[in-house]
Parts: sequence; C-alpha cells; structure tokens
Amino acid sequence: MDIILTGDRPTGRLHLGHYVGSLKRRVEMQNSGEYDKIFIMIADAQALTDNADNINKVRSNISEVALDYLACGLSPDKATIFIQSQVPELCELSFYYMNLVTVSRLQRNPTVKNEIQLRGFKQSIPVGFFTYPISQAADITAFKANLVPVGEDQLPMIEQTREIVRSFNTLYQNVLVEPNAILPSNSICSRLPGLDGAAKMSKSLGNCIYLADGSNDIKKKVQSMYTDPTHLRVEDPGHTENNPVFVYLDAFCKDEHFAAFLPEYPNLDELKAHYQRGGLGDGKVKKFLNEILQNELRPIREKREVLANDVGAIFEMLKNGSEKAQAVAAQTLDEVKTAMGINYFR
Repeated sequence: MDIILTGDRPTGRLHLGHYVGSLKRRVEMQNSGEYDKIFIMIADAQALTDNADNINKVRSNISEVALDYLACGLSPDKATIFIQSQVPELCELSFYYMNLVTVSRLQRNPTVKNEIQLRGFKQSIPVGFFTYPISQAADITAFKANLVPVGEDQLPMIEQTREIVRSFNTLYQNVLVEPNAILPSNSICSRLPGLDGAAKMSKSLGNCIYLADGSNDIKKKVQSMYTDPTHLRVEDPGHTENNPVFVYLDAFCKDEHFAAFLPEYPNLDELKAHYQRGGLGDGKVKKFLNEILQNELRPIREKREVLANDVGAIFEMLKNGSEKAQAVAAQTLDEVKTAMGINYFR
C-alpha cells in the first residue's frame, strides 16, 4: 500500500517556490490514482516552534494555506487535508520517540543545523525547534506513510525518521513503516531562487511571487527581477546560468508558450542562445516570462477568489479532514503503546 504524507508550515501565503517544488506535483499524484492514501498536513504546531510569540501569524495563515491548496487543485475528496495541532496523537508519539534519539544525533542533522543558522538562534534554540526531526517522524509514522515528497535539503530529516523506525521496530515490535523520499522530477523546481537573486524564494526575505498575487503585482515583480549583472546593454553577451529569469523559464516555459507569446523563437534553447551571444534585452525576456506566469497563475487566482468568499466552508473541510486524520493516528498510537507494553488497562 502506497501512502503519502506531505504538508506546509502556515507562516504565510504560498508562493511560486511552493507551487513548482511541491504543490503542482501533489495535484498530479492526487489525480493519478496510483496512491492508496494521501495526507496533506498544515503544520501549525511545527510553525509554532519558532513563532511561539506570534500565534496570530500562524493562526491567520491556516485558511490562506488551505485556500492555496484548493485553488491549485487539491481536493478533500481525494486527499485528507488536516491541521497538525488537531491530531494530539502526534505529540504523544513524539514523546515516545524522543527516547530513541540522542542529543548529539539531533545536533548532527544537517537540515537542523542549516535552519538554526538561517534563523540566527545560536544558543537560544527552542527545544521544540531542535527536536523537529522527531516530531516529523511522528507525523510520517502516524499515517504509516511510505512515501514523503521532499526537496534534497530535507533528505536528512527522512533518514532520521528511518532510523527512529528501525530503532522502534527492533526494540519493541515491527509496527512502524520505514518511509522513502520522493524527490522532484525536475531539479530546477526543487529550489526556485528569489526575485532578488537570493538562493531561495523566501517569505521572510520578501522576494516571492505569491499564488494570490494580482496580475499587476506579478508584472511589477517580474520587471524588478535580478538578472545578469554583466548584461548592461542589449548588445552585450549574457549569462543564462544562475540568472533567475532564465531559471524561472526553465521551471515554467513550454514550447507552446513561444507560439502564443514569442513566435520569433521556436523554443527556450534558441532564446538562450540569442541572449548568450548578445542582442537580446532583459526587458523582452521578462515580458515573455510575465506572460507565462500570468497564464499559469490566472486560473489559480480566480478560483482562490471564489473560495475565499466562504471561509467557513474551508474550516469545515479542515475539521472533517482533521477528524479523519486523528482516527488513523489513534490506531497507530494504540499499536505503538501495545508494542511498548504500556496499554495497561487492556
């Protein structure tokens, strides 16, 4: 049985990086019919590990993330969409798994180290944030997910979950399922750069195009994008590698876009070749990218606007999904406690 678990932290509206890195793929997997169950988690409890003093930031973005999910095509009829904090069994599983992991092992986790450095915690690391790999292991194993879509930077987290599963199954009984990572099929999509040329599109850096952005906002953001700093004049040869505009074209552009928006070129290779030899201005390339993004995001934005008219229905959907998720997690927790011999009143 193939079961998928995936999700996002509700610390802001979702952006193009989320869309090409995970959302689009989730919709494809959901509609493929190849998977027995798909669980999609809004990870509010995890978001609180570094936002405990800003609960409104997390609370207000629950519906924003859910709207982005539905607008992109995720469906509660085909996937269980739920809120992490509404499944208390996940916390109890985390507590038991903590006994299977050492502090030094957590300190060696590359993803944890990078995130701590990114947030500038130094010695003031919240314990909840530090133990996130254990919490993630609880999330994955609670639903017996054997497939977890992630970017390459998250592979150490999946490996730590696998270690916890092996430790538990060896020490107690063979109850938990060891997960495998599903990496993006397009490596370009695994980490879309920011509009400013930063290595990653990030809500905290304000260098994003959001799925909810209006057409004027998208146009302005594309026009302001960082390009090749050596391409000062139209006639200058330009570099396409590590040039955000061309990275975005790699992620979104299809041959049919040229027929629709830039018919003088047959494909992206020809456009790149012209830019590299000189004679092609950034403005023309950005205009082309804007047309592509407008075409991609317009139906998502329009659907989102309709759904936003009934936020009550969004929370009803999340309530139903959370109840379904809790029933599954409760069954796994019961098996875990039985394996550990702490089901005293049976």
